[in-house]
Amino acid sequence: MRTVFIRHGLTAGNLEKRYIGRTDEPLCNEGETALRELTPEPCDVLVCSPMKRCIQTAERIYPAQTITLCDDLRECDFGDFEGKNYKELSDNPDYQRWVDSGGGMQFPNGESPADFRQRCAAAFEMIVRKYAASGSIAFVVHGGTIMSVLEKYAVPHGDYYSWHCENGHGYICLWDGTSLSVKEKI
Repeated sequence: MRTVFIRHGLTAGNLEKRYIGRTDEPLCNEGETALRELTPEPCDVLVCSPMKRCIQTAERIYPAQTITLCDDLRECDFGDFEGKNYKELSDNPDYQRWVDSGGGMQFPNGESPADFRQRCAAAFEMIVRKYAASGSIAFVVHGGTIMSVLEKYAVPHGDYYSWHCENGHGYICLWDGTSLSVKEKI
């Protein structure tokens, strides 16, 4: 099955390098403009996170397509770091502990990275099983969601951060039922 992953377009929080997880931000003007330049990858099924930024991105890239929402594809809950950037957090001892952990420790009053990655992978598995008869699925989701799914299933294998992509970009893969062969970065 051809599987396309697209990270949502830019938001104001993205421009300011903020941790934007549960905050339901819309696309900013720069994000809207950049999406006009994208050529949509064809798909039979369109799935996206329920967050505004993902829905707006999906509507702009695939205006005639029906969107299927999946709550478990939403971004990580960054807890106390939500809405802040690294400069604002630089004197925060909890933030320093999180950085020192290599990003593996639970966000204070938020989600653990391990739970987030497991949630995203389980949602992906459920969706590809549900639409197994389809020829292609496009996922319009968050950067962290893409990195979580590809870390678990991508061939060639890469760690979580190796799958980072810019807003409005992503990957084209082939799903064989057990792994995602990464064909192209878009």
